[in-house]
Amino acid sequence: MSESQDSSLPVVGVLLLAAGSSSRLGRPKQLLPYEGQSLLRRAATTAVEAVLGPVVVVTGALHEELLPELADLAVQTVHCPTWQTGMGASLKTGLAELQQHQPAPTSVLVLLCDQPHITPTLLQQLVVAQIATQQPIVATEYGSVRGVPVLFGESVLPLLQALPDAAGAQQLLRQHPAWVATVPFPAGAVDVDTEAQYAALLGK
Repeated sequence: MSESQDSSLPVVGVLLLAAGSSSRLGRPKQLLPYEGQSLLRRAATTAVEAVLGPVVVVTGALHEELLPELADLAVQTVHCPTWQTGMGASLKTGLAELQQHQPAPTSVLVLLCDQPHITPTLLQQLVVAQIATQQPIVATEYGSVRGVPVLFGESVLPLLQALPDAAGAQQLLRQHPAWVATVPFPAGAVDVDTEAQYAALLGK
């Protein structure tokens, strides 16, 4: 690959949001075990193995408790002190951390730790779809939902940075549906917000 080709590829930063308090679950979902790993470590490992670019994990309600789960992984951890105000606050904290990298990411991929069926291949497919479609946003699609994991291109990063603290990435998908390409991810419908969902995941 020539230098000119290489420089045309997006530099993708990965934001793994793990700031919540799991209020609906009543215990930290980030630390729930699944197939021998906590959900947090599983998601962080997946992000690293996708080999897209720098990986930043945003913590909030828990920080010290989560750090052992990320030991020896090639990720950076940043604490969002205003995590309680909403996902937008975590997004902006993570974006600020990613911007410290050189070269700064031209695209940002956002994922959560409570979708255990995310794979490195899926994350790579989002990038491939963005290159192919040239759409500023590429979301995964499950059922009638367009959501996370979702990739934001360079042109929409200022909108992501301008989100209200209480808003999430979903707001941009709703406001600009014509900008969104999708990658099918039926298993994205499986997440862990309640004990019943966790039991279902474990097949109990």
